[in-house]
Amino acid sequence: MPDLLLELFSEEIPARMQAKAADDLRRMVTDKLVAEGLVYEGAKAFATPRRLALTVHGIPARQPDLKTERRGPKVGAPDAAVQGFLKATGLKSLDEAKIQRDPKGDFYIGLIEKPGRDAIDVLAEILPVIIRTFPWPKSMRWGARSGKPGSLNWVRPLHAITATFGLETEEPDVVKFEVDGIATGQTTYGHRFMAPDAISVRRFEDYEAKLKAAKVILDPQARKDIIFADAKELTFAQGFELVEDQVLLDEVSGLVEWPVVMMGSFEAEYLAIPDEVIRATIRNNQKCFVVKDPKTGKLTNKFVLTANIEASDGGKVIVSGNERVIRPRLSDAKFFYETDLKTKLEDRLPKFEQIVFHEKLGTQAARIKRIERLAAEIAALVGADVAKATRAAHLAKADLLTEVVGEFPEVQGLMGKYYALAQGEDASVAAACEEHYKPQGPTDRVPTDPVSVAVALADKIDTLVGFWAIDEKPTGSKDPYALRRAALGVIRLIAENALRLSLMKVATSALTGLSVKPADAQKLPSDLLAFFADRLKVQLREQGARHDLVDAVFALGGQDDLLMIVRRVEALGKFLESDDGKNLLAGIKRASNILGIEEKKDKRSFEGAPDVALYSLAEEKALAKAIGEVQAEASAAVVREDFAAAMSAMAKLRPPVDAFFDKVRVNDDDAKVRENRLKLLNEIRSATRAVADFSKIQD
Repeated sequence: MPDLLLELFSEEIPARMQAKAADDLRRMVTDKLVAEGLVYEGAKAFATPRRLALTVHGIPARQPDLKTERRGPKVGAPDAAVQGFLKATGLKSLDEAKIQRDPKGDFYIGLIEKPGRDAIDVLAEILPVIIRTFPWPKSMRWGARSGKPGSLNWVRPLHAITATFGLETEEPDVVKFEVDGIATGQTTYGHRFMAPDAISVRRFEDYEAKLKAAKVILDPQARKDIIFADAKELTFAQGFELVEDQVLLDEVSGLVEWPVVMMGSFEAEYLAIPDEVIRATIRNNQKCFVVKDPKTGKLTNKFVLTANIEASDGGKVIVSGNERVIRPRLSDAKFFYETDLKTKLEDRLPKFEQIVFHEKLGTQAARIKRIERLAAEIAALVGADVAKATRAAHLAKADLLTEVVGEFPEVQGLMGKYYALAQGEDASVAAACEEHYKPQGPTDRVPTDPVSVAVALADKIDTLVGFWAIDEKPTGSKDPYALRRAALGVIRLIAENALRLSLMKVATSALTGLSVKPADAQKLPSDLLAFFADRLKVQLREQGARHDLVDAVFALGGQDDLLMIVRRVEALGKFLESDDGKNLLAGIKRASNILGIEEKKDKRSFEGAPDVALYSLAEEKALAKAIGEVQAEASAAVVREDFAAAMSAMAKLRPPVDAFFDKVRVNDDDAKVRENRLKLLNEIRSATRAVADFSKIQD
């Protein structure tokens, strides 16, 4: 079957837009093909700084013919209705229609036949629409046509459109259409400097090979592989090691069509700057990789750059040009760093009195005071030195006012640690200045030093409580203050450090200093706890646990010790994987369903202890005895926080529950016996609530 080759050749496409643009092109074209009945075998899109390309192979040469039936008016309907039916179906007369018999009468049925079109004609129709409606985040118009209505918006000026369609064994046809005065053809262009001449292409394999001969690597992954391999080899050959950076690699591969890796250097005096500042300076300003000494792990005064040309002088001018740009940038960074060291962190804090954190939550200074107080309280709960936690909370935000962080926001926290160490602060205090922001994502490291943990929890809980207090909660996909991330950070800090603390108590304490109505102050911690439950479901689901088990544990009420919730969920999950767990769940569900039906029928609940004197069957007596024993044993195990033992106790209910449902008729003819047996079923439900609300668990 035929293949499609499409290339949109333009001026420079920003690197940050290339991957999404390639995916959008593939998705838009293939979705439209499928909608037109042209089901294809495979598709792949590519992007370079100057082109978007797409190959779709295995497209049928022609659309299938379509036959549809359209129901018309009743036989004997008014002429106007008949004429409308004939016009809609394209029939010449009612003689061409069928008659369908129906209980409501006889109706005319028209058979509409729509012959399929050649795929190349369909492509000529859909591709211009896709190009004109392409979802660039930013686009422009240009040239003489830019002022005319309907002129093309594109990311940068579009110069050529290559569009061919045909069988692999034949010369392809051009998919003929025109967009903004640009007609399709078989012509593309090679590397801007090394091979700028026009190239005539036929199909994808020919296209990719000719581009490579013209110094263009089409596949972004291939460009990444070349850059990474060459950079590692170049640094290794000189006894160094490349500092890997996947984000930078993605960006650099989008800046070049023919990557050529080179190494430059800078004066060793700049190594006095913290490594992270050197890296940020070189990375942000010149998109270059830094290099470290494998023996010490410290940066060297080398960097790796990626050029887009094979220079005749071996790259000397290119390297020299990059060194000339990097040198003053590092000089500025060194000046900022040395200037920052002249002012102590605490001496910067008065400026926070004039900086508003949020108009409804006061200044940054007020927030720091809240975090200090909360960190001291949490420190006592997590085994941290209270004085050190208070000191760390006092200084943790100060580096936001430094010159280096002003220039490179990504090193906030880290610079706080360096400045704290430089002014002689305790190592734990300095570490907390950096680590109180952590973890910032699911893969970020979780602090383990108790001082860092206390300050990190205080910072995140203050943020959550503050925004809850002013009703700025996440809605749908919107979370402008990253509150979901903060909640997940709290969960990971607690779970991975095995911490025991009451979220309700800490959240209530965090309200101190905030203007909250008494009624809202009572409701807020509960609302926030429900939010934590939702985030915990997300966290556990990512780890393979079932979210309904979290619901089953939270439904017991009063569950605000996240560590115990996680352990209870883990034990419950293992129990339900066993045969005893599965069968007991089925029995509990059956009991709950019967109770639900009968309670609705009688319009009352069946609470209260059953009457022992009304037990007439051995299975009733055995179940009642087992419930009493299991409830006591499970409750005692829960008090000991031995949830595995609690689940083992629950398992003892399985045989008597199975026997009860096998031998006992719940809805006995005797009303008193019926009520007593329903109360016994309620006892099953009550007993199992010692470990979880089984009604919340999905089958």
